[in-house]
This record gives sequence, structure tokens and C-alpha cells, in this order.
Amino acid sequence: MKFDGVLFFPVTPFTAQGAIDVELLKEHISSRLPFGPGGVFPACGTGEFHALSIEEVRTVVTAAVEIVAGKVPVVAGAGGPLGHAIAAARAAEEAGADALLVLPPYLVTGPTDGLVAYIEAVADASSLPVIVYHRGNAKFTAASMARLAANPKVIGFKDGLGDVGLAQEIVSAVRATGREDFAFFNGLLTAELTQGAYRGLGIPLYSSAAFAMAPEIAKAYYDAYTAGDEERRNALLEGFYAPLVRLRDQTPGFGVSLIKAGLRLGGLPVGSVRPPLVDPTEEQLVQLKAILARGYELAGR
Repeated sequence: MKFDGVLFFPVTPFTAQGAIDVELLKEHISSRLPFGPGGVFPACGTGEFHALSIEEVRTVVTAAVEIVAGKVPVVAGAGGPLGHAIAAARAAEEAGADALLVLPPYLVTGPTDGLVAYIEAVADASSLPVIVYHRGNAKFTAASMARLAANPKVIGFKDGLGDVGLAQEIVSAVRATGREDFAFFNGLLTAELTQGAYRGLGIPLYSSAAFAMAPEIAKAYYDAYTAGDEERRNALLEGFYAPLVRLRDQTPGFGVSLIKAGLRLGGLPVGSVRPPLVDPTEEQLVQLKAILARGYELAGR
């Protein structure tokens, strides 16, 4: 499976009554496809997987598969309690997804052998290949990732931990297995801010929540990144991404909340986030609006 472009993590729009707005979700995804995402990842972190029921996961993934229509891979989220993760994997397969992003298990911290078994159990639940999400209580070692890479159904590794030394060890260990089809992703929050460093580790791909909110800005960054235009890339980092990260860090969970707020500011009524996340204050919305305006200016819109 090949990923070529910014990895797009759509939000999950909710109505005022709290239900999934399927038509708005389809509009959200279809409006971003012209900007050339390398893959679409519905019902994952930015899509509030933590707050979705299995039937809602099925609804979200079905809508994404319909709109993407085979143009790029659709990778659905599966994780949390093992039973929930297995059910999500099966629902995603039935909905027509191409692969799974396996998010961390719920709450508990087990030994590495247990984490490997968790990934294998989710992989065994469907015919879909899986990408391992290295984050939170799902912390893998180089040896455990080499072990998982021996399974052809495990096709990728997404680093959301930020330990660059460990990430380098994992990249090297997986490469030593001879896997040439294995994909490595930078999955840190607002990954553009760290992607220059991750590229040096041999991790060329990255997820972009900003692409869901402002694809013009995210595409401008990606184009500068792939072209080696460091002057433009750094201008976007300093003028847009760094201020966005400072605002994001004011409140836990804002990695999702600000994206939905930015979409609302842009005229797409995607609704609020579900608990335990919270929406930005009016003062924070004013800051976000100014950051977006500067980003669009730098992107040449």
C-alpha cells in the first residue's frame, strides 16, 4: 500500500442533537480530495474515535469509502478495549476500508509481549492490513516492532511518542528485517512542526490535522517540504504552525478542538467536540482566526 501526499485525518461532524452529520462528513472529505491527500484516515484521533460507538465507526468509514471511491487508501481507526478494537476492525472491513490504524489499548499498561499480542489480535480480526500507533500506553521497542514486521499484515508504524532515539532504533530494526514495503509515519500532534527532524530519521510521511482545517496551508507546507524549499517551509512554521501549537497547548485536547473550531470559522458547521474534550473560548477563537489569516497569507491564498 503506497501513501504519497499529506495524510488526511477528517473530523467527525455532529449535529446540534449530537448525531453524526453524514452529509456534512461527505462534504468535508470531498472538499479536501482536490488537494491531493496521500490517504484518508476516518474515525481516528482527529475524528474523535474515543467518543464513537461501533455503529458510528461503521457510519463514518462507510461515508469515507463512498466519497474517496478508491482514489487513495482509506485507513480506519481501531483501538481501545480489545473487544471494541476487534469490533471496529470488522466494521471497517465491512464498510470497505483498505487498512486499519491500531490505536492504543484502553487505560492499562501491559508488557511488550502483551502489546504485540494486542496488535496481532486486532490484525487477526479482519483481512485488513494494520498500522501500529506508537503512543501513550502503547510503547513499542525496536525488538517488538521487528517481531511485528515479520507479520505481512503489519504494514506500518506511526510514532506519536516523540522519542526520536527510540524511533530511529525502530526504523533501523524494521529495515533490518528486509521489509521494503513498510511505511513510517510521524504522528505527533501538529506533525509539521517536527517533520524536518523526522525526515532525518527515515520517517518521510506525516499525519496532518491542519489539512482537515486548512488544506491550502497544509498543502503549501507539504509542497515546500518535498521541494526542499526551506525558506518557505520555515516561514510557514514560524508564521502559522508554531503559533497554532502555542494555542493548542493552552488546553488539553485542543489538537482536535481547534481543528473543528477552524472548520466552523471557515463556514463548515461541523459542530462541537464530544466530552471529555471542550471547545475553545471566544478569546481563543479570536487567536485562532488571526493564526489562520496569517497562514492563508503565507500560503498565497
